[in-house]
Amino acid sequence: MKHHTGSVEVITGSMFCGKTDELIRRLRRATIARQKVQVFKPAIDNRYAERRVTSHAGSEYEAFPVESAAMIKTLIEPHTTVVAIDEAQFFDSEIIPLVQQLADRDLRVIVAGLDTDFRGEPFGPMPVLIAQAERVDKLHAICMVCGESASRTQRLVNGTPARYHDPVVIVGAAEMYEARCRKHHEVPKE
Repeated sequence: MKHHTGSVEVITGSMFCGKTDELIRRLRRATIARQKVQVFKPAIDNRYAERRVTSHAGSEYEAFPVESAAMIKTLIEPHTTVVAIDEAQFFDSEIIPLVQQLADRDLRVIVAGLDTDFRGEPFGPMPVLIAQAERVDKLHAICMVCGESASRTQRLVNGTPARYHDPVVIVGAAEMYEARCRKHHEVPKE
């Protein structure tokens, strides 16, 4: 079933807010509607499974691991109507025009990724994708300190907050990261 018009949907928020669960929920609905779905993820994200997007809660969906946005373009099959991209923050700026081109070809493009890095700053191509999307859903996790709504990702190194000048990209899960609210998010500058 082909769409009458393309669109871009972005699912964003901190780690542990349910972005990948929501992505998988939408993909399952598209599959039930007999739409041809293809899912891509950056090859760097090998935390759970190489050929699947997997949520921290254990939901999973088959995916192609790719080294770059350019690879996605070469792998799109003729009858595909829904293209999903997980962990989009790890792609370079090539992902931005690709997403727009796919939507312009009447595909439904669903992008999931962190909106900010561990420092609380915009992460990779996500701010532009958010600005250009027809639909944006920002999900929230639970602060691991106070239990309030959390919108930030706290990186921990040996149990203490990572410093501002530490590397931005380090793939990990609960052993290195926590969801935090604004009040309890810490990023020492020195």
